[in-house]
Amino acid sequence: MFNRRTLFAAAALGAFALTAPAFAQEKSIVVSSTTSTQDSGLFGHILPLFKAKTGIDVKVVSQGTGQALDTGRRGDADVVFVHARSAELKFLEEGFSTKRYPVMYNDFVLIGPKSDPAGIKGSKDIVAALKTIKDKGAPFISRGDKSGTHVAELALWKVAGIDVEAANSSKDLGPWYKSIGQGMGAALNTASAGNSYVLADRGTWLSFKNRGDLVIAVEGDKRLFNQYGVMLVNPAKHPNVKKELGQQFIDWLVSAEGQKAISDYKIGGEQLFYPNANDAGA
Repeated sequence: MFNRRTLFAAAALGAFALTAPAFAQEKSIVVSSTTSTQDSGLFGHILPLFKAKTGIDVKVVSQGTGQALDTGRRGDADVVFVHARSAELKFLEEGFSTKRYPVMYNDFVLIGPKSDPAGIKGSKDIVAALKTIKDKGAPFISRGDKSGTHVAELALWKVAGIDVEAANSSKDLGPWYKSIGQGMGAALNTASAGNSYVLADRGTWLSFKNRGDLVIAVEGDKRLFNQYGVMLVNPAKHPNVKKELGQQFIDWLVSAEGQKAISDYKIGGEQLFYPNANDAGA
């Protein structure tokens, strides 16, 4: 015969059974990240390894770095994983995170048509190449989306003595420079269709299938270095942030296991990203 304690225990067990799936579903995080980590296939390689290790499901919001950081500012992500150091440091200064962790690096490459209308193929001087592209009016595609790649592109133009952002807004650049406001894949597709030059991260370029007549025109300049960092969104700003789960993901990325997973990711035998979590100054 059931007494009150038995009935209470049964009710509690039933309530647990109803809520258990909800708890299981909560073992997930949202990572707002640059398109290059997604488009290169890196996440497809490392996230199953992380889930097998921890049981945590990672939902990726793939955006340009500027948008990814804004997603973190709104509290719509638990972790941001991006590649624009100056923007990342600003994110920290604003209090949206309390610590930035270096994770890995690769480099940018200047892609262009095989016909090489600017005559820059094989150069290792990205600044001289950009000056030549402008002087010759050779077609150039810019992402124009405030991504890490776009930030890097604008900085390189400035080193070349050309403020394309100001000139483009005042319509002083001319038809050779086209800003499309889209991601890396779209920028490469546009460059392929229009025999244009475009700055790309090497990882996305290596995984890009629709190359057409595009080839690497300029590479190897130290100014093309491309560092990635990861940050937990500050739960003091957004209490909904899954602090423990998000930190687990960060800790795994910078651990020996996570760093090996990153270095093991290759396309056609070529490594796409180089782990450097131990480089405190990166």
